[in-house]
Amino acid sequence: MSKLEGQIRIPSGCAISAVISKTGEKMTGEKIIESMIPMHERSNGLGGGFAGYGIYPEYKDFFALHIFFRDALSRRECEEYLKDKVEIVKQESIHVRKTPGIKDAPLIRRYFVAPMPCALAASQLDENEYIMRIVIQINTDIAGAYVFSSGKNMGIFKAVGYPEDVGRFYRLDEYEAYCWTAHGRYPTNTPGWWGGAHPFGLLDYSIVHNGEISSYDANRRFIEMFGYRCTLQTDTEVITYIADFLLRKQKLTLQEMASVIAAPFWSEIERKTDAEKEVLAYFRTVYSSLLVTGPFSIILGFTGGLMALNDRLKLRSMVTAEKGDKVLIASEEAAIRAMEPDAENIAYPAGGEPVIVRLKEGAY
Repeated sequence: MSKLEGQIRIPSGCAISAVISKTGEKMTGEKIIESMIPMHERSNGLGGGFAGYGIYPEYKDFFALHIFFRDALSRRECEEYLKDKVEIVKQESIHVRKTPGIKDAPLIRRYFVAPMPCALAASQLDENEYIMRIVIQINTDIAGAYVFSSGKNMGIFKAVGYPEDVGRFYRLDEYEAYCWTAHGRYPTNTPGWWGGAHPFGLLDYSIVHNGEISSYDANRRFIEMFGYRCTLQTDTEVITYIADFLLRKQKLTLQEMASVIAAPFWSEIERKTDAEKEVLAYFRTVYSSLLVTGPFSIILGFTGGLMALNDRLKLRSMVTAEKGDKVLIASEEAAIRAMEPDAENIAYPAGGEPVIVRLKEGAY
């Protein structure tokens, strides 16, 4: 009899991977799927997923809502809610192929939407905040409906299964993106279900995460004061909301965000210049509840780039490399070699040291 979740623990479990073309060259999902195969044993089949950026150029001005539905009733209730909030310019089932490793799929639909002008004006919100609140409302109050992707010109695809099976299930070889991220899950504290797989996303931010944070409750209590609702009791969800809060609402830079969630120790801050010391002390004081503690490595995807970050003690593995215009990131070098056998400039970022990659100006 095979062991159940909770009966076995892999301290370094979960696999993450990413590739981005700095010149905006489009890549199908085949290589990112292949990157997960050497890391198969880091997952246990309870979750896998991918995020692709630049995949919907024909609908690039619309928010792409990917939604899981338990049944036709939850779909009807969700669509009834949406009809007064947004203009739906296109909706369809997300096309999948039968894959032996993927079972019990929910209804999976895709909606390209824009805020209803009169409703947006009445709300006195910008369109990102407006859509964010709709996503939170659906995920909190409509039973059986879960929005798992909500950005423009990007999409998240995830399921219960090994990541290589999830990629084939969603036919990612038929999509083209300038940036892909991937995750293979080994859940330790939460059950494996379709919504709980990674990436987690909100608007165009997506997070894949290897690790287990001990600051979840403190992080959750803080972030929920600003309109977010952590409905899944998983640390990756709260990290995603922290990223949205710091980058979109607080207007921090990526480097500044890294200085909040992987803040240097006070003893390290004391060795900085006076100017650096003032800034870092400010972040540690004002955003003390957003310090993410415990072992983690994350990759944050966003429109036009990505950022990789380890916890400040580097308790989870992360490798970076380059090949031509591409930057590759993964939990293991083997995953990078699966994408680019001749990858160069292999590096191992230090704890708390963000790796930030952006498209070249005008590349996309």
